[in-house]
Amino acid sequence: MNKELKLVIPELRFDEPTGHWAITRVSKICDVYRGSTFSKSDINEDGTELCIHYGELFTKYSEIILDIYSRTDKKDGFRSESGDILMPSSDVTPDGLAKASAITLDDVLLGGDMNILRPKLRVNSIFLSYLLNHSKREIIKLVSGTTVKHIYPKQIITCQIPIVDNESQQQKIADCLSSLDKLIVAHNKKLEALKDHKKGLLQNLFPQEGETVPKVRFPEFEKDGEWDLIQFSDSIKLYRGSSPRPIKQFRTESDDGVNWIKIGDTGSEDDHVISKVEEKITKEGAKKSREVWKGELILANSMSYGRTYLLELDGYIYDGWFVLREYENDFDKQFLLQILNSDYMQEQYEKFAAGGIVKNISSKIVYDTMLPKPSKKEQQKIASFLSIIDKLISEQINKIEELQQHKKGLMQGLFPKVKSGIIFYFDLLQ
Repeated sequence: MNKELKLVIPELRFDEPTGHWAITRVSKICDVYRGSTFSKSDINEDGTELCIHYGELFTKYSEIILDIYSRTDKKDGFRSESGDILMPSSDVTPDGLAKASAITLDDVLLGGDMNILRPKLRVNSIFLSYLLNHSKREIIKLVSGTTVKHIYPKQIITCQIPIVDNESQQQKIADCLSSLDKLIVAHNKKLEALKDHKKGLLQNLFPQEGETVPKVRFPEFEKDGEWDLIQFSDSIKLYRGSSPRPIKQFRTESDDGVNWIKIGDTGSEDDHVISKVEEKITKEGAKKSREVWKGELILANSMSYGRTYLLELDGYIYDGWFVLREYENDFDKQFLLQILNSDYMQEQYEKFAAGGIVKNISSKIVYDTMLPKPSKKEQQKIASFLSIIDKLISEQINKIEELQQHKKGLMQGLFPKVKSGIIFYFDLLQ
């Protein structure tokens, strides 16, 4: 061992032999290359070559790549070796560049805007993939660019990371984290199955376009005849939010501030409840906004436009929201929440939405949509039934979040912290 080597120790360790941990540069353990250029248009599901486009590193792959989703007819380009670590080299956020995936297959064509780390020492690549994902803070320090962020091989090789010299210890860490990831994947599949089940229920419990009765009805309502089809404006009133300007003058962290509800406070696509906010505004700013109360429904008119949410808190909304009122004579609240978030309504919004990159919907567009309306009793029955599925979905989302937090905690314990400015070269793995 290098006599000048200063060791670092993680909080969690497996049984002996534990090996020695130290901090080094990526250049000591990996060569770094760039992928070859090909665009999304080069991807062909009938192609003869397996390939990975850099954008898929964000959407399709996690720490371990076992299967390849895309093909191309291109022949020339940089090809993988089993054990390579793939990292995107361009993104709009620095966080997006601190993402690593270990590929377990040879001869896969690797796209441009991608850095490929090829271990040159005896390093477990799956262990290294988890380690690099844990070293996000160190990688972000190396990112350059303004609107679009970049990281290049010459920057990655300078990254400081902690590493253990014992291959058995590396394998145990890789096995521990990958087994947890398999559990997370299984729970994600269960979540997707629940979502698909609900989607199928919505298609059957609500009439489709051009129809006046659903395909499936509860027995007690089968003889009730057709559902009414009414215009939104006939039964529901919209009130737009407003914002004090400039908003930065009215934001506050004071205890006497009031909840400032933004689109960013919404959860996952399937979570239609807002129970907490990130920001507050002063009471003076609230005078120039619109007050809403716990139990009300608000509808987004920009960004994730058309989505409706149930409030579990009081607060104030800006002009990216409508609050829905005066609908109680015709609609049950929970039924209305379900129907407004169904494909039946979303497709109407999509058809009429205006704008370019960020689309939006006006009150006129919403008012012109058509809503199916059964009796109040049938509405309540449908809403009660769907709420059971929503509860299962919510519990599944919470379970996945708990597992992800557990994984985060494990990684913090299994990998030692890097002390900025301290670096020790070593040849323990050679």
